[in-house]
Amino acid sequence: MVPLSSLGYHVVAPDQRGYGQTRSQNQTASSSPVTFNDDLTPFRMLNLVHDVVALVFALGHTSAALLVGHDFGSMVAAHTALIRPDLFAKLVLMSAPFPGTPSLPFNVSKGPRNAGVGGSYAPSADDLLASFDPPRKHYTTYFASPNANHDMLNANEGLHSFLRTYFHVKNADWRHNDPHPLTDASQLSRLPHYYVMPIDATMPEAVTHMASPHPTTDSESAWLPDDELVIYATEFGRTGFQGGLNWYRCMKDQRFMAELSLFGGKKIGIPAMFLSGQQDWGPFQVPGAFDKTREACPQMKDENVVFVAGAGHWVQQERPEDVVAHLTRFLQSVA
Repeated sequence: MVPLSSLGYHVVAPDQRGYGQTRSQNQTASSSPVTFNDDLTPFRMLNLVHDVVALVFALGHTSAALLVGHDFGSMVAAHTALIRPDLFAKLVLMSAPFPGTPSLPFNVSKGPRNAGVGGSYAPSADDLLASFDPPRKHYTTYFASPNANHDMLNANEGLHSFLRTYFHVKNADWRHNDPHPLTDASQLSRLPHYYVMPIDATMPEAVTHMASPHPTTDSESAWLPDDELVIYATEFGRTGFQGGLNWYRCMKDQRFMAELSLFGGKKIGIPAMFLSGQQDWGPFQVPGAFDKTREACPQMKDENVVFVAGAGHWVQQERPEDVVAHLTRFLQSVA
């Protein structure tokens, strides 16, 4: 944030809905955390987009030079730019592709209904994964389940150690991260267990099995020292994971996917960049999604598709200088 602000920009990195210090209008600081049985509607994508737009206005602006989102934040940033391109001059999607919105039935009088609402950003491959040997399940299915929050809060090794392991197996120093495009769903078994899990495993069990034993590397200690990791552990220990997990539940809920079909066929009409680490499976976890991102972002130039060497999923933390350099180049480029 500091290097970007030194260029003359105000740089804002808010807690997103369901994370950190955020709470609903009906909650107080002492209210109970979000639970699985609470109303899911507040976490639908359109509300996440509304938060971004409302924040720009609340800060006294009617435009922003750049909108950046990482992982699920990439999906929020993409939808925000899609819906309100008048507010944002440029867009950066980090680690997670944007395959476009669900489509509406097209030209139905000419034959069988073509692709329409009912799509999902999460792969609907549960039956296929269960048929693998050994059987697997998709992490989004697990995150949408009633037990995920409890499992992660009550990991056998403790919350701090679980988070350390989770960050470890998705960074560049974990030598088994060797991402590449997948041609179809039959190749999902090639994904690491943090994406395609053993069918009976919890997420703490899945990543602990992957990484055990794992001494923390010097480079990992540099970008995520324990005194910073304890902030994550303390906040998740206070709030739980359910607020964030509800994003995944909405992604798999046909009610909320159907309303996004309002934007079916619409392209992102501002200059865009895709930025990820070379050792990040995120861009390739859904077969074909990365290619669809280029279609959804027609103003994404080849030089603005960037894979940073020596970085995994946490590219902005693992290689901050490289990320700042690419963001600076993109900000200063002529569209």
